[in-house]
Amino acid sequence: MKVLMLNGSPRPRGNTYIALMEMDKIFKEQGIETEIVNVGAKDIRGCTACLSCKKSGKCVFDDLVNETAPKFEACDGLVAASPVYYASANATLIAFMDRLFYSTLFDKTMKVGACVVTARRGGITATFDELNKYFTISGMPVASGQYWNGIHGAAPGEASQDLEGLQTMRTLARNMAFLMKSIALGREKYGLPEKEEFQRTNFIR
Repeated sequence: MKVLMLNGSPRPRGNTYIALMEMDKIFKEQGIETEIVNVGAKDIRGCTACLSCKKSGKCVFDDLVNETAPKFEACDGLVAASPVYYASANATLIAFMDRLFYSTLFDKTMKVGACVVTARRGGITATFDELNKYFTISGMPVASGQYWNGIHGAAPGEASQDLEGLQTMRTLARNMAFLMKSIALGREKYGLPEKEEFQRTNFIR
């Protein structure tokens, strides 16, 4: 099994990285492979709604999004991690996830999603809600921890002092591992849930 981790911090080894590494310890104990994709410092433009991906199966902008797409398809779980900027996720990560989720046409049903948020003080819950929406619109079960999945620290490295935050990361990783393994067993025995043909309506009719 494999978990793909998206590090939305422009500091690849800052407090967001500390949170991800705390999860990584648990995943390794559980025999789960991990890979980190550093997104936050990359030059990622936003989606232009050109719809080219609906024909080609990939984004028209050939950058880290297309490079990550096959890793996303192959993984069993996805962790999206971001520092808080104005009670929101890093804009680069949002541009990346908008394009990654929209341009990939494979079925994401039952891949497990989790988000991790780092902050000096506030804005964690708003960012937490923002990131979880990518999973819930895609049929991906959301892993939870023992609290909202946040860790605190201002200066680089301070997150290692947040004992509750670190524990939350470990709990989240254990719960995520359990979900992925349970889904794999359920898929083998029962298959995936039946899907109805999607009924798309607009609010003006």
